[in-house]
Amino acid sequence: MTEISDRVFSGIQPTGTLHIGNYLGAMKRFVELQKSYNCIYCVVDLHAITDQVQEPQKLAHNTRKVTAAFLACGIDPQKHILFNQSRVQEHLELAWIFNCVARMSWLSRMTQFKEKSRKKQEGISVGLLIYPTLMVSDILTYRATHVPVGEDQKQHLELTRDIAQKFNNDYCEHINHLGLGQPFQVGDEIVNGYFPLIKPMIGRRGSKVMSLRDGTQKMSKSDPSDFSRILMTDDEDTIEKKIRKAKTDMDGLPGELIGLKGRPEAKNLVELYAALADTTRIEVLKQFAGSHFSRFKPVLVELIVEKIGPIAKEIRRLQQESTEIDKILINGAERARGLAKETLADVKEIVGFVGARD
Repeated sequence: MTEISDRVFSGIQPTGTLHIGNYLGAMKRFVELQKSYNCIYCVVDLHAITDQVQEPQKLAHNTRKVTAAFLACGIDPQKHILFNQSRVQEHLELAWIFNCVARMSWLSRMTQFKEKSRKKQEGISVGLLIYPTLMVSDILTYRATHVPVGEDQKQHLELTRDIAQKFNNDYCEHINHLGLGQPFQVGDEIVNGYFPLIKPMIGRRGSKVMSLRDGTQKMSKSDPSDFSRILMTDDEDTIEKKIRKAKTDMDGLPGELIGLKGRPEAKNLVELYAALADTTRIEVLKQFAGSHFSRFKPVLVELIVEKIGPIAKEIRRLQQESTEIDKILINGAERARGLAKETLADVKEIVGFVGARD
């Protein structure tokens, strides 16, 4: 058994073109985390079919496109691991074991399941109910210690901790008997277990980007209006057009944060500028206090183009090199499988399956 070191895991679904919210809320952080952690990043293509059938060619195209975005943003596939989920079958085997550890009440109260099942009522897939246990498996297959998430994903991390803790408790004696346990901090106590209780890395303020058409709604790939989002592949003219048409109000920018209260669209553009410039909202307001959006928007366009332009160009280049992308995914999957096989063998032995290490 390999000793656990600080290890980050996270994944992104290949369900469409990534937008600037994905960059600020995920990709940018993923790149920064490479400096301090062993990182495993995954294109979670199994999750992409949870709620609806994906057109096969489109799913394959989007998987490569998201991989290209990882690479274009600065993920190093040599020092860290980048792969697509469906290539590592251990995720699915471990997910079944976690299906038997998790309780129905835990899964049925998950927010996404409640919201989507309420809308559809009939015709929802079994996968929609149990996909959180696959998400738990994605993380615990690598015995990750840290997971970067937004505020809206904290519930999934809590489920991961619950399942890890229940597994550790259910099989405590056998884990210790086999010598597979390690000490973990739980509150003020040190407990012995096989799976670590992961630590969420909550995104900082400004990493949640809102719609350009409605500042009360999160920027989304599924919004019917393409003018609601800046895509990571948009060119300069498209970015300029979308920001020019972004919803604002008639008032100028205030000099203090309180002046943004009740102005969601203004607040969104200020936070977008601050996040891209690696500064604070108050510094942005000091710089542009009293300015109307006719002055602020062109400067914001310049900043977006400066930060996103080179990434968009590299994504487009990589998309023409599908063989290069596939090689990276294959190599990443082989390295991921080396870690996953060890975890699954340990778990099978802990549970009592005959031939766990055959």
